[in-house]
Amino acid sequence: MIGWFKQLHTAFGASFLWLVCLIYFTQGFRSFVWTAVSYQLKDNLKLSPSASQFVTSIAFFPWSIKPLYGILSDCFPIKGRKRVPYLTLATLLSLLPWLILGLSDFLRNTRIELMILLTLQNLGSAMADVVIDAMIAEAVRFERASFAGDLQSVSWLSMAFGGICGSLLGGYALDNLRIDMIFLLFSVLPALQLFSCGLVEEGSVQGKAFPEGSAFNGSDMTSGIIDEEEKFSGEKSKNSTLRRKKSQKNTIRAPMTEKIFQAPDKNGSSVSPWYQSLKMATYTLFRAFRQPAILRPMAWFFLAHVTVPNLSTVMFYYQTEFLKLEASFLGTARVLGWLSLMIGTLTYNRYLKKMRLRHILMFTQVCLAILTVLDMVLVSRANVSLGISDKVTVLFGSALSDGINQFKFMPFLILSGQLCPPGVEGTLFALFMSINNLGSTVGSFVGAGLASVLNISSGSFDNLFLGIGIQVLCTFIPVAFLFLIPKDATGISA
Repeated sequence: MIGWFKQLHTAFGASFLWLVCLIYFTQGFRSFVWTAVSYQLKDNLKLSPSASQFVTSIAFFPWSIKPLYGILSDCFPIKGRKRVPYLTLATLLSLLPWLILGLSDFLRNTRIELMILLTLQNLGSAMADVVIDAMIAEAVRFERASFAGDLQSVSWLSMAFGGICGSLLGGYALDNLRIDMIFLLFSVLPALQLFSCGLVEEGSVQGKAFPEGSAFNGSDMTSGIIDEEEKFSGEKSKNSTLRRKKSQKNTIRAPMTEKIFQAPDKNGSSVSPWYQSLKMATYTLFRAFRQPAILRPMAWFFLAHVTVPNLSTVMFYYQTEFLKLEASFLGTARVLGWLSLMIGTLTYNRYLKKMRLRHILMFTQVCLAILTVLDMVLVSRANVSLGISDKVTVLFGSALSDGINQFKFMPFLILSGQLCPPGVEGTLFALFMSINNLGSTVGSFVGAGLASVLNISSGSFDNLFLGIGIQVLCTFIPVAFLFLIPKDATGISA
């Protein structure tokens, strides 16, 4: 292990490795402060479960538009640098809201102002996530490409460690500290991140809007986008027809494309090269994503979120108000969730990656439906009749659900990587992640709407059993759309 870290230190430098570990650790450690946010909305603002979930969904929306941050940093360098200035800006957006909320009692206890500050904080966190991913991609290019997997492993380990620490300490902090102190304590991490941004050196971008090796440079990306249609289609005759049509379409449009995105000539041009790069980035992204071979699988993962109401906030209210579970215990449950997530990842890589993705996703949806029934058992108090305590039921459900959800997230990551055409991998992957995040956000809105319709509120959980029953039935809806997933796709090849 020490030798491995020495190799990474030699390849990338201590300051870059420190920045990567710190940012991902902070992303995981966010559970520390967001547990406090949940209690702030419930206990101090006295919001209903649906209103609390609505505020949280709005606050997390910036995670659904991640490609915009990638295109912004790619196409509009600040003083010749594309990464560090944006990372610094993102860190400031991550830091200032927590300082303000920790110091201002009025803003902390006013719903609209609190929602705006939480949204700004998530904007900063999401932008930092995109920028550090881009920095990792650039760092492993060419001679250091063999370390790509190692950097990703460091990132995941850092985030998992941060999540475990944040979940353990978050519950303890809520039992012993005021919420404003928790906000101020968490601000230490983004403050440290801000200082660390100055330790990383970045070369200046000169001349070209698309430097050598950038995501939008090279003639191979157009053909790569077009060839993806054939790669994931199930019928050979249809493949041939689609290939001919796409070839004809490309033949017709190629001259127009070259004219639109042609670099400015030496005599000068009124059009900024960065504006041209923005046009090319947007055009390439749109053209790649419109391919059915890419659009159909992403549509399934989006539907898998939006068709299932998310009642997690309602269950949080039920567990804390009706079952009287302590914050420290819920933190322990989240730690088990993080451990289960890692076990789920290892299990998938060891036993499931050779299976067809359709079968894995069907298995996942059925298991999630069964686990949701555990919430019905908890709400109906059937577990008490069977001699099973509420804490055991919650711990068991939390651990299993995070592990099973990883069986759905891993195929999403695999398909996302396989579907990205050459030349636009980074930005298109960010778009895929945004679709997943947007689906989760919409699912939370649907859950908030369902809770409102059923009049589920703080202290009134009479219809919660019905709401969870609807959630169980909705979990089977995505199964009907599995035809959108490539028929023969597996975790190894699609």
